[in-house]
Amino acid sequence: MHKTDVAIIGGGIVGLATAYQLMQRFPKLSSVILEKEIGPALHQTGHNSGVLHSGIYYKPGSLKAINCREGKKAMEAFCSKEGIDYDICGKVIVAITESELPALENIFKRGQNNGIKCEVIDRERLHELEPHAAGIKAVHVKEAGIVNYKQVCHRLVELISEKDENKILYSAKVLAMHRDNGRVILNSKAGDVEARFVVNCAGLHSDRVTGLSGQKPEVKIIPFRGEYYELKPSAHNLCRNLVYPVPDPSFPFLGVHFTRMIDGSVECGPNAVLAFSREGYKKYQVNVADLFESLTYPGFIKLSVKYWRIGAGEMWRSVSKAAFVKALQRLIPQIESADLITAPAGIRAQAISPKGMMVDDFLIQETEYVVNVCNAPSPAATASLNIGKHIVELLSKRF
Repeated sequence: MHKTDVAIIGGGIVGLATAYQLMQRFPKLSSVILEKEIGPALHQTGHNSGVLHSGIYYKPGSLKAINCREGKKAMEAFCSKEGIDYDICGKVIVAITESELPALENIFKRGQNNGIKCEVIDRERLHELEPHAAGIKAVHVKEAGIVNYKQVCHRLVELISEKDENKILYSAKVLAMHRDNGRVILNSKAGDVEARFVVNCAGLHSDRVTGLSGQKPEVKIIPFRGEYYELKPSAHNLCRNLVYPVPDPSFPFLGVHFTRMIDGSVECGPNAVLAFSREGYKKYQVNVADLFESLTYPGFIKLSVKYWRIGAGEMWRSVSKAAFVKALQRLIPQIESADLITAPAGIRAQAISPKGMMVDDFLIQETEYVVNVCNAPSPAATASLNIGKHIVELLSKRF
């Protein structure tokens, strides 16, 4: 049995950042990370588009806004110190029609309230930045950037592992946990772990692990598959950096957009559709238990009734490349179907309340011995080092 001060369930970027920040603040304490896969960052983190988010969309004062702003600074400092490539390339949020201008203005004001370097630009300036982008006006977010989060995670693994007392266990799916003489015993496929405290950073399975901890989760994770295309190298010139639409205020997703990756490739998407499995990266990959759980959850039923029309459009783009291309052409009219190749999909762990509301902010449930990170939506990767710092602060009250 492994004995440790803090056991962390989940080896994605939030779990790794928590272990790293614990080591920075309390170097005498030990940690064990239990990751159910054969390596780190194989789910949400490993399928991330690599954007260093500025925090322009988020409500001022919210956990998302605060953690994004502070986390971005911490991530840039970490990458600079550890020699990880990143690029503060900037992005444009583009208004295509007059009807979108009020929403664009609201985004700009929110950016100012969040202390973000941004400005409203006209069509001429937009075309200087993105010559092929459509739009009558845009917000230029100068401090948005890109990075490789897998590389960040592998460096975190190296730093955490330099301390002999820290362990990272792979193929270590947690099956149960219980209290025993003031300690928490975790039964995993890689053996048992005894810890003083536990942190649940299980991402796609965070609600289930919350249940294992003895708490009733306030939300359920419903998996949405983000489907992408990639520009062929011959079409890379159509997008220089990051091109985003003005988000639909009636729908919580940002809409299809263009993202230059740190390796020079350009992703287009995502489309957002219900995944038939919590790990359903392939279009027709089905886990019957996961699908039944999603379809029978009252919160998802209420959400589906509310957004059925938008959802139908997302599903149509999922089966029709022509429809997907049409959506992309709204931002960059010169895009053609021949410019696109299918790219790997990602899964978003969307927390939904029983009332059918998408939980948009970070959500943490606590017991005396367990900190459950029940919802860590985008920009969790950008904010990860600050989220880890926040979790360690919560733990420090128990030490």
